[in-house]
This record gives sequence, structure tokens and C-alpha cells, in this order.
Amino acid sequence: MDFSFSHFPFDLVLFGLIAAFLALRLRSILGTRVGVGPASPAAPPVPRPGPVIEGRAEPPAALTDYDVPAPETRVGQVLGAIAAQERDFVPAQFLRGVEVSFRQVVQAFAAGDRTMLRERLTAEAFAAFDAAIQSREQAGETQKSEVRAIAGLAIVDAAIDQMAGAPRARIDVRIVSDQISLTLDKDGHPVAGTDAVTEFSDLWTFERLLGVSIGGAAWRLAASRSA
Repeated sequence: MDFSFSHFPFDLVLFGLIAAFLALRLRSILGTRVGVGPASPAAPPVPRPGPVIEGRAEPPAALTDYDVPAPETRVGQVLGAIAAQERDFVPAQFLRGVEVSFRQVVQAFAAGDRTMLRERLTAEAFAAFDAAIQSREQAGETQKSEVRAIAGLAIVDAAIDQMAGAPRARIDVRIVSDQISLTLDKDGHPVAGTDAVTEFSDLWTFERLLGVSIGGAAWRLAASRSA
């Protein structure tokens, strides 16, 4: 019997050993279930900064919180009675109007804009605001006011009474805002307030006549005070 190795396939054995070695290396690197294992969790999205102003990232605009009493509460029932007489009255829409009016009145009072104040205030409230503006003008003072943000508006009370034989609705709204409010004398020196952003809590009373298409149809500011 010929025991020579002249015809033994050494090349096939060598290739087999190399293939086995590579398979073991891949197994150690990729794991035992390559292609069927659970996918790696996706990387969390990288937050994108807001627009940069003077080197600082601008924070996203905050949304104003509207607080409307539930329909079963006493105030909620009064709001329902107002809606029964004024079909276009919706408490949330009313608060949106209050937010706009608040910004306009604050700015108009600081600027001494009596035309705007007449449109937004009742006659009694305008008289009080006008007297304050006159006093400021006589002293040579100027008012710097800026509403930076309105955190929340809440309807805290409501009532219906009679005014000259017509039903009148009154709604109290608590307004929480961030403002700059500063009074300067004629030489530009501060006499009241601060130029730093400060939180204010105010209680504004709005009123209108119900069932009237002209004159008292608009909601107007009747009183304002700190809350």
C-alpha cells in the first residue's frame, strides 16, 4: 500500500483552517446571532438651540395659561348666563381679548396715549388713568413699561347687574405678567419701579352691556388693582 503524501490535498486543509479561524473571529466580534439580534437603540435626537441673539440662545416662547371656571361652579354658571344673552361670548376667547387689551393698555398708559385708553376703558376708569398721566406730565416724569410675558389669566369672579335698566356683565380677571416698569424724573433719574423684569399680579375688572349692539357692546376695563 502506498503511504506517500504526494496526493494529499494540503492546500484544501490550509484553506479550511483559515476559514475556521475567520469564522471564530467574526463570532467573537459580532456575537452569536449576527443579523437577527435586537437592533441597537437609536441615539436620542440632539436638541437644536433657538435663534441666537447677542450670543445667547433665545428660549422658546411661553404659552399663556387660561384658567376658566368649570360650568358647575358659581362663576361658571354666571359665565353661562352671559353666553345665553351673548351668543358670541366664549370664556377662552374673552381671555384672549383680555390679553391683547392688557398689553395695549399698559403701553398706552406709559406713552400717555389717551386715544387708545378711551377705546379700552370705561369713562370712570379713563378719568382715573388720565389724572395719573396729568400728574406725571406736570412733574416732568416719564414712564417706561414693557410687558415681557403673560404667564396666566384666570377668571376669578363674574356677575350680572343692572345699569340704566340694561343688564351689565362684570368679569374679574387675575393677570400674572413679567414686566419692566420704571418711572423717571425730568433728569432721567429713577423715582419708582425698576428696569429689571419683575412679576406683577393684577386684578382687572371688565364690563359690558348685554344685548346691546352699539355703545356698550365692547368689553372695557372698569377697574384695576394689585391682586
